[in-house]
Amino acid sequence: MKVHDLKPADGSRTRRKRKGRGIGGKGGKTAGRGTKGQKARNTVRLGFEGGQLPLQQRMPKLRGFNNPFRVDYQAINLDTITESGLSDVSPEALLDKGLVGKGALVKILGRGELTGAVNVKAHAFSASAEAAITAAGGTVEKLPLPFKVRPAAQGNALTNR
Repeated sequence: MKVHDLKPADGSRTRRKRKGRGIGGKGGKTAGRGTKGQKARNTVRLGFEGGQLPLQQRMPKLRGFNNPFRVDYQAINLDTITESGLSDVSPEALLDKGLVGKGALVKILGRGELTGAVNVKAHAFSASAEAAITAAGGTVEKLPLPFKVRPAAQGNALTNR
């Protein structure tokens, strides 16, 4: 077989239908649009639903937004720390126990009681959790966030000059 012998398989390449080329052919004159009426006259705009309120208008315009600067923490309560039996709590230790996901930012919350002194390293603490840990004789170390957080907006930029 040579290059000049190559051709597409039979039926794989068909000619496009030439519409509106006179009354002699099947696609002529009305060209498959029927006779008369709105759709025959090419006057229906995109999204028009015959006078019914269109889908674009039925949908709510504003439904909140997704904050790109949101920081998601995985919460760990004091009673969970007590049940785990850890004396040194860190994101790595919690990951080994299966209490948090890989790369998760950990926040310690104050539900429950601590039985002994615990050294806790986490990205954030609630005020009640921090007070309970220090009251039990433990230490609290806040880990830095692995990214920079945009500073809070401070009014109109023109008035801050």
